[in-house]
Amino acid sequence: MSKLTTAAKRMLLGRPFRSDSLGHTLLSKRIALPVFASDAMSSVAYAPEEIFLVLSAAGISAYLYAPWVGLAVALVMAVVVASYRQNVRAYPSGGGDYEVATKNIGPNAGLTVGSALLVDYVLTVAVSISAAASNIGSAIPFVATHKVLFAVVAIAVLTAINLRGVRESGKAFAIPTYAFVFGMFVMLGWGLFRSYVLGDDIRADSAGFGLVAEDEQLYGLAFAFLVARAFSSGCAALTGVEAISNGVPAFRKPKSRNAATTLLMLGTIAIILLMGIIMLAQKIGVVYAHDTSNLVGAPEDYHQKTLIAQIAETVFQGFPIGFFFITAVTALILVLAANTAFNGFPVLGSILAQDRYLPRQLHTRGDRLAFSNGILFLSGAAIAFVVFFGAEVTKLIQLYIVGVFVSFVLSQTGMLRHWTRLLRGETDPGVRVKMQRSRVINAIGLTATGTVLVIVLATKFFAGAYIAIITMVAIFAVMKLIRRHYDSVSRELGESEWDGVLPSRTHSIVLVSKLHLPTKRALAYARATRPDTLEAITVNVDDADTRSLVREWENSEINVPLKVVESPYREVTKPVLDYVQRVRKNAPRDVVTVFIPEYVVGHWWEQVLHNQSALRLKGRLLFEPGVMVTSVPWQLSSSTRARQAAEGNAPGSVRRGFERPGRR
Repeated sequence: MSKLTTAAKRMLLGRPFRSDSLGHTLLSKRIALPVFASDAMSSVAYAPEEIFLVLSAAGISAYLYAPWVGLAVALVMAVVVASYRQNVRAYPSGGGDYEVATKNIGPNAGLTVGSALLVDYVLTVAVSISAAASNIGSAIPFVATHKVLFAVVAIAVLTAINLRGVRESGKAFAIPTYAFVFGMFVMLGWGLFRSYVLGDDIRADSAGFGLVAEDEQLYGLAFAFLVARAFSSGCAALTGVEAISNGVPAFRKPKSRNAATTLLMLGTIAIILLMGIIMLAQKIGVVYAHDTSNLVGAPEDYHQKTLIAQIAETVFQGFPIGFFFITAVTALILVLAANTAFNGFPVLGSILAQDRYLPRQLHTRGDRLAFSNGILFLSGAAIAFVVFFGAEVTKLIQLYIVGVFVSFVLSQTGMLRHWTRLLRGETDPGVRVKMQRSRVINAIGLTATGTVLVIVLATKFFAGAYIAIITMVAIFAVMKLIRRHYDSVSRELGESEWDGVLPSRTHSIVLVSKLHLPTKRALAYARATRPDTLEAITVNVDDADTRSLVREWENSEINVPLKVVESPYREVTKPVLDYVQRVRKNAPRDVVTVFIPEYVVGHWWEQVLHNQSALRLKGRLLFEPGVMVTSVPWQLSSSTRARQAAEGNAPGSVRRGFERPGRR
């Protein structure tokens, strides 16, 4: 790696951490809350908006049902939080829903949870960033017209922050998260105080608009379906709750208790904000529609602000600083909400990779002890969704929450089996009471989340949820294939025993293009291995050059025979392969060793100036049975200078008396 690349990497990521410093990166509750709970808290910025948006299809009168829909969502959230407090106590290893389902239901159930959560984490990033773009667009029109560009840049910035490590990203996100919570409580408290205590008649700018219903004939089952769809959209507020169960290892000790406390804090704050936003929005008469053309009485140039922006503008009327503060912290928390996925996805990917369902590279920590490959994969997938759906929250949210509720249902089913199994062998009355209480909580959680999953599938399947389901099935199939490959490799390498029989003879071949120093070194090294047969071959791609090489070879003192392999089509790789195969065919019990001289250069641009024929040859020869490939490097002066520059003196090495020779 060049000095410029290394310097850029260190500037972006910071100095690398030793493996034994992992314990110093663990999170306290006050840092863990913004790291893991920002998604669940921030989803209240768009979940109420989606409730109003869906109900608007039946006209303004349908807004009367918004508080009841919100209350149903809040009850489900309370049940889910209570259920996951049992999860983190029973399974603190960080496997979360995947571990619960795998151990108590089976590998296929665990893999279903894994694929569902992987998709949901990607959509968490896409939805959160897109919602942030919409909120900022309420105050800055340029962002509203360039949402995709804003979203891509925001994801790139988040990626860079998370590559620096969990602890540093947590510190970076703590202040904005707490600023959002503080700002929302002030806005809701002041707005509700003015409305219900002072009796002020505060009305939103959109309160005077009429609303053309998309379908005024919604009665009976049709209207119930609309309310159910509003409920399923509002359940987006529950996303992110499961992230804490996946991130328990990142907490300080006692891990389970700290994670359970953080879950309780998350649920309490999210429920208060959700109900407060819905009640205040209804009180001030906010009208929100899919299309501004459906708003009766709105100016032609009317730009519809988000629900939060309309509430802030109304509550802080005459105090623009308050409006801009709420808009800024809401947009910021929505950007940072994606951080929940940036912590959950890499950890889950690492666990799946450890179980051989994903490539092993996802199990490796980077320089800063973060799962760098998982972070990069997540950001790439999220950018793809943002670009494909144009950073539109309404489109993306139809794909959302399916995965998380699939994991909820399987997790609660697994927890029921977990407690039932433990109760069979437990005799202590006190412990049995606690287990029975936990089982009841998880049973209620299963009932609630199962009901929501049915509603979500019924109301969102054809609206876009089928895309998420197809993606989950595809990921499930890919992970099964990856596991089959790793199992096959393990069987192939582990079951058979090596008989220890050595080859009868060794046949060494040195590839020659010119008679220069790299060739002479390769010949000397080949002789040192003492093969039974040693020969050199060259491929004739230019008659004049080949004749010149043969004459020079004959006039030299080299006593190794040089054979010329014809190449009528001026290829190099195939003639060498054909020759090696003929040698193997004539003596199947011999081992053929091919020595390839190659240059080592110090700069990336120097690689472009060479044809990389050695690399292509190695790549093809590795597939030949009974053939060993040996690279004989020749370091050019540029590589020597690059190596010396890279070695350098480490910080403080001179003071410790370890100065390198030649440095005075």
